[in-house]
Amino acid sequence: MISLRQHVISLIAVLLALAVGIVLGSTSLSERLLSHVGQERDSLSRQVDELDADRAALRGELDGAHRFSAATAPLAVQGRLADHGVVLFSSWDVPEQDRTAMRGLLESSGAQVAGEVRLSEAVADPDRADQVRRLVTRLLPAGVQLPTATDVGTLTGGLLGPLTLLDQRSGAAQVSPEEREAAITGLTEGGFATAVGEVRSAPLALVLTGGGAGGAGAADRAAFFARFASQLDRSGGGAVLAGGRGSADGDGSVGFARADTAISSTLSTVDNAETPQGEVAAVLALREQLDRRAGHYGTASSAEGMVPGTRD
Repeated sequence: MISLRQHVISLIAVLLALAVGIVLGSTSLSERLLSHVGQERDSLSRQVDELDADRAALRGELDGAHRFSAATAPLAVQGRLADHGVVLFSSWDVPEQDRTAMRGLLESSGAQVAGEVRLSEAVADPDRADQVRRLVTRLLPAGVQLPTATDVGTLTGGLLGPLTLLDQRSGAAQVSPEEREAAITGLTEGGFATAVGEVRSAPLALVLTGGGAGGAGAADRAAFFARFASQLDRSGGGAVLAGGRGSADGDGSVGFARADTAISSTLSTVDNAETPQGEVAAVLALREQLDRRAGHYGTASSAEGMVPGTRD
């Protein structure tokens, strides 16, 4: 007969054997698990290194493509706007280097840059809309009529269009130099716009804006520049709205213009104006405007092609 002592000893032996088995089993499992994790880590590390190398190679190719495009851009536009004047408008968020590059390419095309007007952030501020409306009405030269629309973008274009662009039918200046200077001075004193040097009348307008900045007021800014550029287009011989990366998004000026068929049917747009390819597209789009044609160019899905002549 098994005594209580023997029973207890047997139970303890079983428990000890089970504990030893668990320890040995878990140790073996842990070693296998750690080995597997180490192998996965090494594999992922190799993949990261390969992706970094691929990214560096692609960045090098992209930089090379940009340098090539920048070097060949003057040849691509040479003579396209010979003897035609262009007034360059730009928003406050356009980098100086982009303005300089665009102006240089216009000159390479043979265009005469008839002046540059820079719009401040205040002009598109909804809180100052009433102030802009009153100032535009006060500065309007005699004989010039404002459009019936009441939004600030259209009204500002309705003032600056006749001030800076030649009448598309007669080819004559719509205001006198004195009226132009007085109105631009009034906009400058109000904190809404600044002229860089002398501004003369020209048949074409190019409006440069930044990308899709997003955030509060983005939709208002987009609407302002789309309508502003559209009104310039109606005031003269043609206009192009060229924005930076993201400008073709829903909260970007180019995106707003393309979504409105009343605007996009006559106003040309470019959505990558910060690149050499976009600069070329903007110049060639101005050439199209002289021929009473409009197009939409760049890399966004809403573009018709990279540059005029490559529409899908």
